[in-house]
Amino acid sequence: MYNFEVEKPTSIADAVAALSADEAQALGGGQTLIPTLKQRLASPSKLVSLSGIAEMQGMRLAAGSLCIGGATSHATVAAEATGSYPALAALAGGIGDPAVRNRGTIGGSLANNDPAACYPAAALASGAVIVTNAREIAADDFFDGLFTTVLEEGEIVTEVRLQVPEAANYQKFVQPASRFALVGVFVAKFANAVRVAVTGASEEGVFRWSEAEAALSSNFSADALEGLSVAPEGMMADIHGSKAYRAHLLGVLTKRAVAAAA
Repeated sequence: MYNFEVEKPTSIADAVAALSADEAQALGGGQTLIPTLKQRLASPSKLVSLSGIAEMQGMRLAAGSLCIGGATSHATVAAEATGSYPALAALAGGIGDPAVRNRGTIGGSLANNDPAACYPAAALASGAVIVTNAREIAADDFFDGLFTTVLEEGEIVTEVRLQVPEAANYQKFVQPASRFALVGVFVAKFANAVRVAVTGASEEGVFRWSEAEAALSSNFSADALEGLSVAPEGMMADIHGSKAYRAHLLGVLTKRAVAAAA
């Protein structure tokens, strides 16, 4: 590690002001940033902690959406969303280990956009709106490739508004060492549409499987997915799974998610 300043603002306005300094970096739960600093892959002169901002904490239901403060931990979502959005609570409860769940935040996860993270799939499948200090961004427009979003310098995720579907389920094939998704599929059924979001599989990051969405919108059952598949080209490959393996898992997990939701 190296020397840097840490600032702990208590309001969004103060956090934005602190981030205007040269080489300042927002710090959510630090589950990705701190290891990055330890490896000297980043060297901000100041970290601006968002954990003490009360207006970025907690959850509420409003107009059919579950609104979650950007600094809300995974553990809080897992414990408190069980009644309002059970599939999301189950997803949050399966992230990492207890230490990660108690420190990591939903805003930090979405802003980091790890290609194998769980929350991006939930946001995309839920037709979420990501609220920042400057604007509101539809989840469909928010993710922009591996570890990349449309967030600008000094822009922080203050709230995430996820539409609550009629039925939903998240299926994750876990990479045991990291607890990230080797492949994860979130299926959400709404009154007039079905959304299917996939994480951990594509070289482009989280994405919606439009062919499955079309089939399930007319027949919400695993049978509707028979004959559908995703081409291995464009899938990720590593020591844990080939392109073909991930493409196969994607289909299997989608069917399981639909069956569990139905």
